Amino acid sequence: MKRIFYTEIAYLLGIFGLALGTVFMVKADFGMSMVVAPAYLIYRKLSLSYSFITFGIAEYIMQALLLCLLILILRKFRIYYLFSFVTALYYGFLLDLCMGILKNFAVASLIGRVACFVFGVSLCANGIAFIFRTYVAPEVYELFVKEVSKKMKISITKFKTGYDITSCLISILLSFLFFGFMKFVGVNIGTIICALTFGKLISIFGNILDKHLQFNDALPLRKYFE
Repeated sequence: MKRIFYTEIAYLLGIFGLALGTVFMVKADFGMSMVVAPAYLIYRKLSLSYSFITFGIAEYIMQALLLCLLILILRKFRIYYLFSFVTALYYGFLLDLCMGILKNFAVASLIGRVACFVFGVSLCANGIAFIFRTYVAPEVYELFVKEVSKKMKISITKFKTGYDITSCLISILLSFLFFGFMKFVGVNIGTIICALTFGKLISIFGNILDKHLQFNDALPLRKYFE
């Protein structure tokens, strides 16, 4: 028999898992996912000159810019979009919290780094699987893909692939611009592994969740997010 699990809790746990998993991927130093890499590079560059810049703040900057671009492309604004930025604020806060807690956690051995990477990717995939089962607004990244693909009448899967490739190329260019030609910071073999495995892992974790949990709403708020 399935256990009742509230979608609001799924949202909170999903974002937390995504934040913690991202930090473990930072510690592994095999490269970030294509979506996170641009914000990570902005953080790495700006924090060299401005100590108050954190990974979370870089996420705020990146997602705020993307939200502005979304509004320009669609030529309209909906209150619903602001909820996505609230999610970005929550994610950024948890990201900085996890970065602080694990500040002194370091792995030097290859085995340790691989373990950190696998654990981080698994946490992220499981977190996204939780988020997919809630009605609360996703981060601006997912909102951008959903809304622009609808506007352009392109398959969301095809648009997401194009978005990921574009994000990867931007990350490579930023890495070269910030740290020197052929200097790959935040983009490495792990980025490719994420691209190849993330979708499948999210599906696997999602199937496990659906097998054991029945997702129900605890609050009558779904109508405000549709």
